[in-house]
Amino acid sequence: MNRYPLWKYLVIAIVCLLGLLYAAPNFYPPDAAIQIATTDSRQVVTPKAYDLANKTLDDAGIVHFGEDLSERNLLIRLGDETKQLEAKAVLQRALGDEYIVALNKAPTTPDWLVSLGATPMSLGLDLSGGVHFLMEVDMESYLDAQLNDYAADIKRVMREEKVRFRSVSRDGRQSLSIQFRDAANLAEGETLLRKQYSEFLRHPTTDDTILRINFTEVKIKELEDYAINQNLTTLKNRVNELGVAEPQVLRQGRNRIVVELPGVQDTAQAKKILGKSANLEFRLEADINDNNPEIFQFRSGNSSGQISANLERSVIITGDNVTNARVSYDQNGLPEVSVSLDGKGGSHMGQTTKKGIGRRMAVLFIEQKTETEYRVVNGEQKVFYSTVTEKGIISLATIRGIFSNSFVIQGLDSPAEASELALLLRAGALAAPMKIINERTIGASLGEDNIDLGILSVAIGFMAVVVFMLVAYKLFGFFAVIALSVNLVLIIALLSLLGATLTLPGIAGIVLTVGMAVDANVLIFSRIREELNNGLPPQSAINSGYERAFVTILDANITTLIVAVILYAVGTGPIKGFAVTLSFGIITSMFTAIMLTRAFVNLTLGGRELKTVPVWEIWK
Repeated sequence: MNRYPLWKYLVIAIVCLLGLLYAAPNFYPPDAAIQIATTDSRQVVTPKAYDLANKTLDDAGIVHFGEDLSERNLLIRLGDETKQLEAKAVLQRALGDEYIVALNKAPTTPDWLVSLGATPMSLGLDLSGGVHFLMEVDMESYLDAQLNDYAADIKRVMREEKVRFRSVSRDGRQSLSIQFRDAANLAEGETLLRKQYSEFLRHPTTDDTILRINFTEVKIKELEDYAINQNLTTLKNRVNELGVAEPQVLRQGRNRIVVELPGVQDTAQAKKILGKSANLEFRLEADINDNNPEIFQFRSGNSSGQISANLERSVIITGDNVTNARVSYDQNGLPEVSVSLDGKGGSHMGQTTKKGIGRRMAVLFIEQKTETEYRVVNGEQKVFYSTVTEKGIISLATIRGIFSNSFVIQGLDSPAEASELALLLRAGALAAPMKIINERTIGASLGEDNIDLGILSVAIGFMAVVVFMLVAYKLFGFFAVIALSVNLVLIIALLSLLGATLTLPGIAGIVLTVGMAVDANVLIFSRIREELNNGLPPQSAINSGYERAFVTILDANITTLIVAVILYAVGTGPIKGFAVTLSFGIITSMFTAIMLTRAFVNLTLGGRELKTVPVWEIWK
């Protein structure tokens, strides 16, 4: 009685060893670092920039080491974390607007642990510091723009169907007014609209030649959801390019987005990151007889050495119409980009290519950037930011045949350019304009204070429980303390292994888990005492205590786990952090409080002839 088979001991040992292994990286604190990347993701950090960065830090008296230069980034470790902001400022001045300088953390985890997939857990905004933005999407402007696009599309369709009309114009907010030549044309146009534009509500007026239409509520909701989701995708792609660890870009409510950038302490820098949004336009090259073209420069030249080109002012489609883009190669092994369009974009592209075979079509990249200027005002150097819009041609290729929803962009210089173009097309653009309505900065020192206080709270709670368990339950209390220690290690291991982010509420969840894990042991030990009082022999009392208490513990933990899952499903960032650690704690405590302590009891007391059980002795 009270003996485990060998395989159970092996399973317990393996779980504990894996927990120690994947929790180990958290004992290697990261170094404070500065990350340098180019503002143009096609460019690389040059050796010249590397030398300039090192010299700048040396001249400023900032200790640095472990410089790591890759194609896209330069990571410099600092000897003093308090020098991060100073280092960032001097480097940004020295490198200029061609480079983005950001605060970061450089991992110190040994390579052998990394090779096993063991990495430290990520820290949330409240623990690592950073910036928090609440951004609002300007839905009114977006819907107005959509309505203008529909107006142009309705004109085109009615011309193609030879429906006579005089004008299609705006009629107040989110409404269009279509004026026909007579009542018969109105009836014909209304039939056409009903057939092709189910997203509109039709409102006949007192004038039998005018038809007023506006979006249905379903269509408005659909457009709003698309704008939010597209903006979310674009912001995530742009933020990820910077290399910020664990950025959070989340929807909040109907028209708001929350952006959290851990490790970024400069609000202006964060705005610069968020402002780096882009759009794409497809235009035909202007005819030589076109008296009103627009001239654009190539972003990096092209294979023919052409510097600029004249493009038509009318836009065929934008990046909003691209659903997918991937790199491929033609028969000669030259890179190209395969593009897929939505239905609306495919229709427009089909009409254009049908009439434009032999002409050249350009992909125009439009980007908003924030430029930095340093000025001396009243003897003090200040930073000024201004927003500029840059437009450049990515590619200009000849239309060889008719295509609509799918086509290939050729004429690219290199696989790197093709990958860049595919990335830009997939990333898309901000579908709707946005504005920051709330911002706040959490300092790195405050994050450190939160970590210290969190560790202190766990330590105090842990020690209080240790003292109580050792005094109250003697040997059994010692087993419970060891199990509790393993429980904390397993929670940390799970957070690290699954890539979860630890927040301050998450630490609260760990503290709560400490008490809950011991509570399971208290139930078991109380059941053992009851069985002893009922006259059972010690070994039978131990076995009965574990068996009968298990059902009660399981029921209590399942109900708590259900609540934690609900909190995670409906909660936001901080609540999710609490729910994650609470859920992990419930799962691990079932293992440590029941299986692990039972293994200790079986190894030390199992199979022995006992006169009594060392449990609950001070309460006799």
